[in-house]
Amino acid sequence: MAFDIDIGFASQAGRKPLNEDFCAAMLPTQGQEDMGSIVAIADGVSAGGMGREAAQTTVTSLVRDYFGTPETWDTTVALDRIIAAQNAWLCGINRRRQPAMGLTTLTALVLRGHSYTLAHVGDARCYLVRDGKATQLTQDHVVNHPDLKHQLLRSVGAEDHLVVDYLQGDLQVGDVFILLTDGVHGEVSARRLPEYAAMTDAREAAQKLVDLALARGSNDNVSAMVVRVQGLLEATLADANRRAEALPIPAKLKVGDTLDGFVVTAPIADNGINVLYQVRDPATQTLYALKTLNTARAHDQEERAMLAHEAWLALRMHSSRAADHLVAVHERLPNGRERSAFYVLYDWHGGETLQQQLDHHTRVAPAVALGYTMQALKGLARLHRQGVVHRDIKPANLHLGDDGVLRVLDLGVALSGREPAAMRALHAGTPSYVNPEQWGFRTKAGNGKTEAEEGEAQLPNAQSDLFALGVTLYQLLTGKLPYGDVLPYQVGRYYRDPTPPSRHNPEVPIWLDHVLQKAVARDQRQRFETAEEFLLALERGASRPLNAPMATPLMQRDPTAIWKVALGVSVLLNILLVYWLLFLPK
Repeated sequence: MAFDIDIGFASQAGRKPLNEDFCAAMLPTQGQEDMGSIVAIADGVSAGGMGREAAQTTVTSLVRDYFGTPETWDTTVALDRIIAAQNAWLCGINRRRQPAMGLTTLTALVLRGHSYTLAHVGDARCYLVRDGKATQLTQDHVVNHPDLKHQLLRSVGAEDHLVVDYLQGDLQVGDVFILLTDGVHGEVSARRLPEYAAMTDAREAAQKLVDLALARGSNDNVSAMVVRVQGLLEATLADANRRAEALPIPAKLKVGDTLDGFVVTAPIADNGINVLYQVRDPATQTLYALKTLNTARAHDQEERAMLAHEAWLALRMHSSRAADHLVAVHERLPNGRERSAFYVLYDWHGGETLQQQLDHHTRVAPAVALGYTMQALKGLARLHRQGVVHRDIKPANLHLGDDGVLRVLDLGVALSGREPAAMRALHAGTPSYVNPEQWGFRTKAGNGKTEAEEGEAQLPNAQSDLFALGVTLYQLLTGKLPYGDVLPYQVGRYYRDPTPPSRHNPEVPIWLDHVLQKAVARDQRQRFETAEEFLLALERGASRPLNAPMATPLMQRDPTAIWKVALGVSVLLNILLVYWLLFLPK
């Protein structure tokens, strides 16, 4: 459900002929409840003109575009991107006009999960009234002088580089936020705000504040917004982290043990960090997968945060189209009980992973392998559009269910922009499926040539997932890896081009050779940039085949080749010279 909030606002021109204030609020549409709600207020700058238009466009673009940002972005990131774009647009107008025009202040508030986020530029104010006390959350960006208090130091549209103040805090039921332009807070004391916050109707409270400012002689436009929190949305990642720290890690479980009403039917995996069990709900006989930490990691706060991030991310993706190719996670236990320990509960699907298929059959028929890959690409495309990078695509993490749906498993090391710092720094993934740039291997162009070099490792991105999926498809078709078994930082493996898969498996058509050579090319610039591009190449197939990437010349694959050849020639000449000196007649 969406936030249970009461929003009221009032705005008048007052004694001025034109009202250059603007305020707006927007609630989430169905399916976007996790984004929370946003309100914003702006005061257009009169000097130079176009203040009203600046305030209106700035507020409107912010409240509308906010819901177009990925759910996985931190709220401050989403707000900063939109505000920066609006500021750049206004600055572009001002470069052509002097004096500057179209400037505005901006104060925006997002209520999301169990927290609030505030963005502020200028001299409007936001107050939080909690337990009968009003606290000013913003700072006025004005000249610190009684005679110059209306002169702004910061405003949207004034400078190319806009510094925005951000503040985040926890929400409580009963909190009241009051946003005021300077025409109101200049006349109404903060001590009076709890009186208006206590009013049952937010619209009436906003109107009373505006009326009081006018009655006290305000000569400016007067605007007020009142936002009362009456109920909270479901928990955010920060909330999930707090729960993860509060709950204990369950003891090692064996078949027949019970946890929160679920009976353990089989241990599935234990990698020393995470443990996976199959459990059953006796009431419904439904199977689930229960994932928790190994007891040896019970006091590892970083591992707790990583597992909490996995659960949060899986839950966020469950509300998007990416859920079609992911395993559903349960925030609340299906049996209605409360969690007594920290774990993640997933749906259980019959079937097997692609790695299990390879263990049985070594290879997969090309038509079947293409079907698997195209499903995986659809899932990755939806993840990438949400700003999520999986980081560990491989056959063992692609599961074909009994229902014929291929699902991407294990978001444990996925990047979302909200992951813990330790997880971001972790060199995750299985080495043989990791793109060369993550090991520090890359190619450089110059003077019409491309040369290999070793340097600083790159962070994984969407292309990293596509490379890993290309390696997976190569393995499904041939039973081999394009660069062989790669050990961590073994960049020497990437000084040769991979063998075309048709040489290992004659059933592979030439057009698919070209697609795979592009997918796993040594040079990242030759690879697919998006999942949609990769998918389109597979869908077109032989009807519109790709050109095969050019083979890398020996001197570009191995810059030391000339010295090796010179050494070989030198050794040969020396052998001939010795032979001539010892055995030929003189």
